[in-house]
Amino acid sequence: MKEKFTQAKIFSIAILLVLLMSFLVPAQAQYTQHYVPGVAGIKAGTLPPPGMYYIMHNVYYNAGTFNDASGNAAPIDFKLNVFSNVHRFVYVWEDVILGANYAMNLIVPLVSTDISIGAYNMSSNKFGLGDIVIEPFVLSWNRTRYDLAFGLAAIAPTGGFAIDEPASAGKGYWTGMLTFGGTYYFDENKTWTASVLSRYEIHSEQKDTEATAGNDFTFEWGLGKTIPSKQIWNVGFSGYAHWQVTEDKGGQLMYDLGVKDKVFAAGPEVDCFIPSAKLQMELRGLFEFGAVDRPQGALVCLTLIKAF
Repeated sequence: MKEKFTQAKIFSIAILLVLLMSFLVPAQAQYTQHYVPGVAGIKAGTLPPPGMYYIMHNVYYNAGTFNDASGNAAPIDFKLNVFSNVHRFVYVWEDVILGANYAMNLIVPLVSTDISIGAYNMSSNKFGLGDIVIEPFVLSWNRTRYDLAFGLAAIAPTGGFAIDEPASAGKGYWTGMLTFGGTYYFDENKTWTASVLSRYEIHSEQKDTEATAGNDFTFEWGLGKTIPSKQIWNVGFSGYAHWQVTEDKGGQLMYDLGVKDKVFAAGPEVDCFIPSAKLQMELRGLFEFGAVDRPQGALVCLTLIKAF
């Protein structure tokens, strides 16, 4: 094993496990990405048509394992439970720039986190406002056989953060986020789809620690089939992949900076759109695997999308 889980390391990881979300949220280890995936699925790369939308994501994440730098479960009696209730406000204007629709997003998460490490008799639980996502610039192109999306966002450290509270609702630093993705339709009726939505994050220095998290690259994917009826159903599989791409730096970090975390997830998804109510419901369950230097668990996400 490249590094040992000393008490100092475990405590550092717990302190920095400010598992929150910005665009949504289950949680993860030491300095992990600000954006936590799992809320975009079968048509991750497709934005809604012009109009106003209210979206509520309900995300539950559970992990009973923390994987070390070799990808093995550490014997530390690790337990993590996070529930996030996320409120997202979206407005889309038609054909504004370069033949694309223009949109803006505001995302406000409320997060409840409970974490414990039995090996060191450490536990923490908190509920509060998380870090708010402000996305003022989103472009989407909708064509016959494909959709494309591009966006720029900032994640603000609005959530409470304390260095001695591992379950803090905020991460204590700013993040700039670039988003790009799309959906491809395999048939003219758009009933078979494949989608990818990627995000690249750059983080500022964390409050009170003088440490800066490494840059992160994440993509969410989906494969689906549309089944039209009175309601419009989408069924399929979705998931995500994440890699830390640069090293953490600064502060008094007590772990091997050469080890970069990563994780993958996949699982089933079912969506239902009710035209008469202008309401869409999405339910997905994702199971993580291949985690390195971070928790490994499972996520359930229930999303409600209301058009006005």
